[in-house]
Amino acid sequence: MATEGATFGRVALLLGGRSAERPVSLKSGTAVLAALRRQGVDVTALDPADEGVLERLRTGGFDRVFIMLHGRGGEDGEIQGALQTLGLPYTGSGVLGSALGMDKYRCKLTWRGCALPTAEFALLRGEDDLPAAAAIGFPLMVKPAHEGSSIGMGRADDAAGLAALWRAAAEYDSLVIAERWITGPEYTCAILGGEALPMIRLETPRVFYDYEAKYSADTTRYLCPCGLAADEEARLQALALAAFDAVGASGWGRVDLMVDAERGPQLLEVNTVPGMTDHSLVPMAARARGIDFDALVRRILETSLG
Repeated sequence: MATEGATFGRVALLLGGRSAERPVSLKSGTAVLAALRRQGVDVTALDPADEGVLERLRTGGFDRVFIMLHGRGGEDGEIQGALQTLGLPYTGSGVLGSALGMDKYRCKLTWRGCALPTAEFALLRGEDDLPAAAAIGFPLMVKPAHEGSSIGMGRADDAAGLAALWRAAAEYDSLVIAERWITGPEYTCAILGGEALPMIRLETPRVFYDYEAKYSADTTRYLCPCGLAADEEARLQALALAAFDAVGASGWGRVDLMVDAERGPQLLEVNTVPGMTDHSLVPMAARARGIDFDALVRRILETSLG
């Protein structure tokens, strides 16, 4: 294993950061760090929350970077731009794909421009925009435009609820979006090296697949195989690949979507640095394809080559 690991040279693993998703990033990064070390990779963990990280990256003799930062500062093109300036190859999407994938509003604008299906939405910059959102019709899903892990999200059933949820979401982000509530099953499609992995169906008794359902509730169910007929799963996988490509994402990631009984599939968002604990969705999909966690981590690191 040591010989194989040496092909990557000296690797910096970025984890933690300053975003609201820091706790999840630390868990993901710790799991990835252990997997890389098991395979003999010369890897050093660095936390961008500490001062001087860019200088350490510049002077540390690193050959490439494994990005395991979730949320702003790590998944939005910021660290990708810095690494490009330093001339360091890194895993996953580039600056454009990262920025568009993190920005839910502009991601949906891009999909709409490409004639890809996504629920009707409105941008909330301030209180004056609330009537335009209400005109879509209740219920509405309200979410910060630049957060992940369902942070700051909620369902608004009336105008008062919309105003309250906008104020709550605005504490995380100056841009908030409200979109038509989708009723139907939720799926996620992991993407690795241009290939769509087996889809997962997400089921929760909660109002929606929120932060608690993702990370702490023991009532969430993950179905893989997802229960769809093979041709229908292939159709949704093709849609996920098109959505991923439309925003310029590359390497690896995840596309979330729902299937509305009346309107068909509706794209939700792109994750360009998804969770990577041994209980996360991308590892789950990889296992269904016969790729264990260590092999998955290695294949993600390979996205930094070339």
